[in-house]
Amino acid sequence: MKETLLELLEREQWPGNATILAEISDMDEVDIASAFDDLDNQKDIRLFRLLPKNIAADVFSYIVKDKQQELLETLSDREQGALINDLFADDAADLIEEMPAKVVTKLLKNANAETRQNINNLLKYPDGSAGSIMTVEYVRLKENQQVSEVFDIIRQHGVDKETIYTCYVVDAKRTLIGVVSVKDLLLAKPDAKIKDIMKEHPTSAHTTDSQEAVADIFRKYGHISIPVVDSEEKLVGIVTVDDVLQIIAEQHTEDIHRMAGVKTSENPYIKTSVLRHSRNRIVWLFILMVSAMVTGGIISAFETQLAAVPMLIAFIPMLMGTGGNAGSQTSTQIVRGMALGEIPKGYVLKIWWKEIRVALIIGVGLGIFNFLRIILLEGLILSGSVTGEIAKIAMVVTFSLCCTIVMAKSLGCLLPMLAKKLKFDPAIMAAPLIASILDTLSLLVYFGFAAMILHIA
Repeated sequence: MKETLLELLEREQWPGNATILAEISDMDEVDIASAFDDLDNQKDIRLFRLLPKNIAADVFSYIVKDKQQELLETLSDREQGALINDLFADDAADLIEEMPAKVVTKLLKNANAETRQNINNLLKYPDGSAGSIMTVEYVRLKENQQVSEVFDIIRQHGVDKETIYTCYVVDAKRTLIGVVSVKDLLLAKPDAKIKDIMKEHPTSAHTTDSQEAVADIFRKYGHISIPVVDSEEKLVGIVTVDDVLQIIAEQHTEDIHRMAGVKTSENPYIKTSVLRHSRNRIVWLFILMVSAMVTGGIISAFETQLAAVPMLIAFIPMLMGTGGNAGSQTSTQIVRGMALGEIPKGYVLKIWWKEIRVALIIGVGLGIFNFLRIILLEGLILSGSVTGEIAKIAMVVTFSLCCTIVMAKSLGCLLPMLAKKLKFDPAIMAAPLIASILDTLSLLVYFGFAAMILHIA
């Protein structure tokens, strides 16, 4: 349907064209918003002005940031005021946070007093907290109201609420005391009191809770919205599932980027400039380059040993690569487990002991394989016989590999948990950093076993 709309717009069939209006009426707001990505500055504003008033704000909330700014700078003061007043409070607050100062000044000037107050109330909460992502448009009920009254309230005010599927019950002091769904209302008798059908002590979040904690509540209970209360348990807003899905997507994107050593960009990949991509990546690459220089320095320091037994050089890439991969496996599982709440606090030693056992099984298995490979390939096949030196080299590689995997699994589980303990994002203790640390440690272990077993100094 998006392609059909774009084709109609390319034909310059504009306001008053029944075909375009009919196409828009059959489209979802998200699909209409995606069409703006493919329009130039002249056509996008003309399309936006063509949108029916009842969906214009919803469509705008799904348009990408850069295009939103272009539209706002083109709209008149009256059009800006109508737009921001029609946006849900959380979307309006997000817009204010993302736009340049000059655009924000005009938006707030053109907004009505109620909208400005709602925006200011949301912006006062710390970024990333439940208060900063909640909306204040919800259905609030009293416990003595009858079901028939509630339906009248929903019909009258529901169009301005972000969701009507779950209603929240408060007392005279606005303290949250219960929750009732539309399903409960439909199945109840018209003269039934809300207090008789509501669920008391509903699951809620506090305004200061982190958005990660809010996402955990949704994940655990499967709600489509949850109430947000202040320090006095007064209901101040709700968080809806669409906002949480966006938060989860952003968290996953941020974790993936950090685990790859890339700074997260606010814009999509295709809309991020080459310079911004370079700035986002160069810091970690510089750090990793410096660590690689340390690794190179260690190899240079043991140049004499390598000259005495040149065969040792052939196993360095395998040893370092296996260690890095082993650490990456563990850190990925640990970071993911902590994100899903699968790893309780206080289980550090228990998890470490589990990873030590896993490492020993894997290390012994890979060590035996490499021992046999070196004996058979380097000894019998290539050299014609297994000399004492080849057997000792096989022992060096086997012992080094076992120790490297134990170190890798240990660092892979301990560093992310340490980061969380220190209030850092565990994702930063992921593949690139752990691999760099292991490169240094594995070489030191390797040359240590070589010096001890092969008697080279």
